[in-house]
Amino acid sequence: MRRLFAAAARLRPPRAALVALAALGLAAALPRAPVLAAAPAPAPRATVSDGRYAMGTVLELTLRAPDPAAGRALLERLYARSDALERLFSNHDRASAISALNARAGQPPARQPHELARLLRDSKRFGERTGGAFDVTVGPLVALWRDAAARGRWPSSAELAAARSRVGSAGIEVAGDAVALAAGTSVELGGVAKGYALDRLAEDARAAGVAGALLSFGQSSVVALGVPADADAWRLLLRDADAGFAGAIALRDQALSVSATLGQWSEIEGRRVGHLVDPRSGEPLGGARLAAVLAPSGAEAEAWSKALLVLGAERGLELASAEPGIEALLVDAAGATRATPGFAKAARFEPLR
Repeated sequence: MRRLFAAAARLRPPRAALVALAALGLAAALPRAPVLAAAPAPAPRATVSDGRYAMGTVLELTLRAPDPAAGRALLERLYARSDALERLFSNHDRASAISALNARAGQPPARQPHELARLLRDSKRFGERTGGAFDVTVGPLVALWRDAAARGRWPSSAELAAARSRVGSAGIEVAGDAVALAAGTSVELGGVAKGYALDRLAEDARAAGVAGALLSFGQSSVVALGVPADADAWRLLLRDADAGFAGAIALRDQALSVSATLGQWSEIEGRRVGHLVDPRSGEPLGGARLAAVLAPSGAEAEAWSKALLVLGAERGLELASAEPGIEALLVDAAGATRATPGFAKAARFEPLR
């Protein structure tokens, strides 16, 4: 997948020649841990970073730590946590918790791992707030269009209608950690799992006393904690919808997700279609455009970045503007931008055009 961010100046790339992200800031985002009466933690004296393959992309972690050894040990713990979450959420792993849940569709509620139940509960809430433009039950439609691309044949109206009839968040029932799926329902977490995983890694980093961190999946889902050692925020260059750059942004204690309609695409009968599907119409999104969303959590940012592409600028920005802590930017194929009223200030956005 084409990277949607590029590094701003001055940060060293992490190991394995992966591009590091750099930084700036905003007040909002992930909740801070309560302050306890205790001896002050040692001042961070080392910045450690690494990048590894995870959840189908590259997970890049940069941490400010008391010393290099402590930083590297924490990196290992965070990568292990990411691996554990992937084993819950991956539809590509037949042994994953989500694969097992999908296989039980139509059966009575059963207890699920807490992280999976929590993400499904959150996802239903995101679906309600986005008017159904974000919906993790889109699995039947994803499978339909994946098969269509493999065959090189556009699906029939009957095939599309059959897949659409099995999509809808009402097909998920969550009570505590017990979950049931309606018959025919298939959950696809690819549009939110990376953001949720970053939220959990951020909690672990905070609990370990990290003063600053930049956590990134594929440079399209990012959670920033604190600031880097030599700046007042983590700076990023935001790509536009056509391989150029829309502008510079800055993050501090906030989450960001960037989604593009043609970040991944297939060609069916001479027509290029993106990997994102409108869960309401059942049709894949076409045309080059990009959505960048700032939110209080990585999961929220991911859900809203997909929803904005589905909804379009007018309706999408109207809904996003009404959501506390959500700020968004849309970039079309020509490079024109539209944003929520608070986006420029929240991201310290500096257009490059």
